[in-house]
Amino acid sequence: MWPLKSDQSSYLPVESESGSEFKCEKQRNRRARIISVNISVFTVVFIVAICLTLGFASGAGLVWRNRLTTNFRATQTKCSSLRIRREWRSLSISEKEEYITSVKCLTTKQSKLSKKAGDSLYNDFPYLHATIGGYSHGAAAFLAWHRLFLHNYETELKNSCGYTGSLVYWDWSLDWEYLSISPVFSNITGFGGNGDANAPKSVSDGHCVTDGPFANLQLPLYEGDDHAHCLSRGFKFDQKIIHGKISGEYVRPSVVEEILSLPDYESFFLALERHPHNAIPTGIRGDFMGFTAPNDPIFFLHHSQLDRLWWKWQKQNPVIRLSEYTGKSRNGSVEMAAMSDILPMGGLAPDMTVSTVMDTESEFLCYTY
Repeated sequence: MWPLKSDQSSYLPVESESGSEFKCEKQRNRRARIISVNISVFTVVFIVAICLTLGFASGAGLVWRNRLTTNFRATQTKCSSLRIRREWRSLSISEKEEYITSVKCLTTKQSKLSKKAGDSLYNDFPYLHATIGGYSHGAAAFLAWHRLFLHNYETELKNSCGYTGSLVYWDWSLDWEYLSISPVFSNITGFGGNGDANAPKSVSDGHCVTDGPFANLQLPLYEGDDHAHCLSRGFKFDQKIIHGKISGEYVRPSVVEEILSLPDYESFFLALERHPHNAIPTGIRGDFMGFTAPNDPIFFLHHSQLDRLWWKWQKQNPVIRLSEYTGKSRNGSVEMAAMSDILPMGGLAPDMTVSTVMDTESEFLCYTY
């Protein structure tokens, strides 16, 4: 097991006794090469193999594995024309309309995971999140899996619905004092507001959303099961603050800055998930409260913001953090995470390794914030 520490030395090989012998062996071989230039190619390969074996055999095995993945990552091609993901309120009215139209378009496209008539591509995303995505929560894969999930959502918006823009994010830290009246809840230039208390009660303490572009949207799934219902929200009012507001306690700027200052990946992703990530669903409730949370289109703006904060954290020290991936590999597992871990997409899109999504500016992802 690789112990996590707050200093950068924890991401470098820790020399054990066998590691010291390995280092000395390399020095002896170097002197031998100076004496004799006739050493064979076979011998060089053999020595390198021994070196790698000793590295893995020592207590630094997991570290070496990530070091090797880092070298692989460094060879990835950088994208020459990065797309820029922007905050929702910075978009023009026409850009907002194009995004919303493209999201609604997904409801008209046949599912790629179900052959049943009426099952839509829109529904594939809550289904996948509920049946597969849960493994990533509380584990190292949380941010990496959702980064790939968002990428595939953006790809479908473009390829299936002709969207010409990029994914957008909701910076809730700008709204922390007035979350319930954030621009994302506008019924004209947003995604509609709270559930209508006079409308039928729906899932998870929510009522049907009856305003905005997704008013009365009919959904077939909740928590991975067949459960026909309307798009539901039920803002949870905090009695400690003015009535009518969702608590923004865990998304205020000071909390975000504190999380961004955390020194290692494991403490960073755990704090990000436990506080801002959880605060939004528990405040909006309704469909957002379940693992079928992508039923609510605001889910993707929320997770794009979380992805942006990971991107910002990585940018603080890219040499280290573009290959820093630590913690448990999956929820409930004792196995430690590795960059070679597979991020499953359940047939909606190809599975990828973690290393493929570590850098948003790679040719594969090709975006920035």
